[in-house]
Amino acid sequence: MIIARFIAAILAGYLLGAIPFGLLIARRQASIDVRQYGSGKIGTTNVLRTAGKKAAVLVAALDILKGVMAVVVAGLIVGSGYLVVGDFGLGALLAQVFAALAAMAGHNWSVFLKFKGGRGVATFMGGLVALCPVAALFGGEILIIGTGLTRFVSIGSIAGTVGTYAILVPLTIMDGFPIEYLVYALIGTIIIVVMHRDNIKRLLSGSERKLGEKSKTANQSLPVDGIE
Repeated sequence: MIIARFIAAILAGYLLGAIPFGLLIARRQASIDVRQYGSGKIGTTNVLRTAGKKAAVLVAALDILKGVMAVVVAGLIVGSGYLVVGDFGLGALLAQVFAALAAMAGHNWSVFLKFKGGRGVATFMGGLVALCPVAALFGGEILIIGTGLTRFVSIGSIAGTVGTYAILVPLTIMDGFPIEYLVYALIGTIIIVVMHRDNIKRLLSGSERKLGEKSKTANQSLPVDGIE
């Protein structure tokens, strides 16, 4: 029974993450398909470049909410159920971690967009807000500061997510934070760094675009960084 609940929690997390808010909001507020501009991603930065600040703020909030809701819903589905498998325990917290990671997967590879989407930063942070607000606050501050200092959202995004893992290492070892938080931060960070591999190449070559530059249409596309 607990296994079925785990599967249901993960599926719910994926479907929540797969909701393409960036596409829907840009289409409603600016009558455009955000996938045809800039990076072709559906996240905050590409929406900001194409549909404006109000749309971008709304997309960021909703993408964060997807991660939060994945954790909340998983907790409700699994409840107090618990199963010991060898040396591992399957309970609500582990289900919430899997559901939050599934929400990231849904955002990045949405079933509604032929398994395309964004980069998962906002949804990752949303899951962390629900799981471990302290780490989310620390990572969010690094993201904002890194972006502000460099004007590259990709640098801020990668630094912010790596920062969440870095702060959770001592919190897990010294303060007894659940290791599930550390696992979430590690896997989430790996996913986000991999999703930014094209940005990393452009940063190294000096061709990455800075925050504030407008997106061109897909056939005129220039490199785009961002929280996608």
